[in-house]
Amino acid sequence: MTAFLIANMAPIIFASLVFFLLLGFPVAFALAANGIIFGWLGIELGLFQPTFFQALPERIFGGIMNNDTLLAIPFFTFMGLILERSGMAEDLLDTIGQLFGPIRGGLAFAVVLVGAMLAATTGVVAASVISMGLISLPIMLRYGYDRRLASGVIAASGTLAQIIPPSLVLIIMADQLGKSVGDMYKGAFVPGFVLTGLYVGYIVLVTMIKPQWAPALPAAARTFREPSGRTGVVSLLVLTVLSGAAAVAYAKFRLPADNPLDETIVVSMLVGIGVAFVFSVINRVAKLGLLSAMAEKVTFVLIPPLALIFLVLGTIFLGIATPTEGGAMGAAGAILMALARKRLSWSLTKQAMDSTAKLTTFVVFILVGARVFSLTFYGVDGHRWVEHLLSDLPGGQIGFLIVVNLLVFVLAFFLDFFELSFIIVPLLGPVADKLGIDLIWFGVLLAINMQTSFMHPPFGFALFYLRSVAPTAAYTDEHTGKVTEPVTTGQIYWGAIPFVTIQLIMVSLVIAFPQLVGHDKPTDAGGGAEIDIQQMLQQDAEKSSGSFGAPSAQDADDALNKAIRDADKTDSK
Repeated sequence: MTAFLIANMAPIIFASLVFFLLLGFPVAFALAANGIIFGWLGIELGLFQPTFFQALPERIFGGIMNNDTLLAIPFFTFMGLILERSGMAEDLLDTIGQLFGPIRGGLAFAVVLVGAMLAATTGVVAASVISMGLISLPIMLRYGYDRRLASGVIAASGTLAQIIPPSLVLIIMADQLGKSVGDMYKGAFVPGFVLTGLYVGYIVLVTMIKPQWAPALPAAARTFREPSGRTGVVSLLVLTVLSGAAAVAYAKFRLPADNPLDETIVVSMLVGIGVAFVFSVINRVAKLGLLSAMAEKVTFVLIPPLALIFLVLGTIFLGIATPTEGGAMGAAGAILMALARKRLSWSLTKQAMDSTAKLTTFVVFILVGARVFSLTFYGVDGHRWVEHLLSDLPGGQIGFLIVVNLLVFVLAFFLDFFELSFIIVPLLGPVADKLGIDLIWFGVLLAINMQTSFMHPPFGFALFYLRSVAPTAAYTDEHTGKVTEPVTTGQIYWGAIPFVTIQLIMVSLVIAFPQLVGHDKPTDAGGGAEIDIQQMLQQDAEKSSGSFGAPSAQDADDALNKAIRDADKTDSK
């Protein structure tokens, strides 16, 4: 029995963790408990010395508490909550809904576009789904939208917060893979908007095949009208063309030809929206009358959040600010925007701070548990078990990517993205690196796949969020006076399936066209030198002369961290 335990300690630890999670045990405590219990068992079996756990304080206090990157999480969360609770979502949905209302599927287009904008400001799925569910779902039901389409569009648009910067998932992914958050944001920028385009394409297809599922707004519901009776779209199109021309001209004549695509997009769009905003301000102040009410409304509602988005991302992409500094700037900008709208109150600020503190504490607790678990798991050579399990798959890189994505897709039925990021990604990252796969590209690929964890029936959190705000019983619409039937849970689940399929198509596109992440297709690389972590842990224990206290200042880096750094250095050569 003892020999069996020693030979199979790594798979036993992993199976025990899965067992605890399936029982519904809190993730942070399941991770920490497994690490401590099996660490004690490893000491009893002679797999490592008691001094092995001297590395734990440094891994928690040095690796988590002193990690400046993680500060970006509360900053971006606070920014998003302030913007979302100050009424930005309502203004955006109302304005864009009126803009696209005259065409079939207009409200669905508005939800997707607003979802992309909320994703780029909030970075929080729950806030996006609940906001759009409360605001747009009753309107879509009022005007005859199919319940499956309406619920699927709202839930899927909310999950764009997973992949469009400044996503919390990408911050955690960068931390777990040991890469720059800014590089991860750059890599995810184009795929995020390609996915948005796929959602729009699906809606277009639905309106062609089933036009009755997504009717246009009736004329009586279109409130933006000029005194002449026109919609005012023509002047908006002219303003859009002028600002687009300014953006293209700036990109062509002012930016270097070899400038990275993401930087070019962000900077040129910032110039374009700046031109539109300045022109609109001049038109209103000087009372020139060149723009319609629709054009002015769209400009003054869309430009401020867009400016904040591109200002934050632009400073990060251009290297002017770190993601943490960009998040702090975004939080300050969100407060100023709410103040300018006269919607900032102590109650709103307190709610945002409370939610931010809860989410940040949740992340830190899971991260502490993950550090305890990984210390023991690496100590029993669990990394080698995972490496041998995955690196010997047929097909090389492609075989590895197919198996990993299938694994993440299946686990997403039961685990959310935090659990996947802290448990699975640290195990997959070293294997991907050894196979010569770029970790930024790999991280973006996993982030897209992890989106499905919010959309999987029956456990997807986005579906639960929508279920919490969708009507559960028939009600009388206050505007039309007609009885509106409720949205069933089955309709929400069926509505999610096409969008899960689209997300999987996006995973395939990133594998087939890695240039979407600004990355050339990876080439097979030879494996790096083997690093015996167990031996280095033993050497570190011998140096400590049997002391059970905290490591001294000069020995602050534990053997595990040194081994991983040495492995990285060897592989990079």
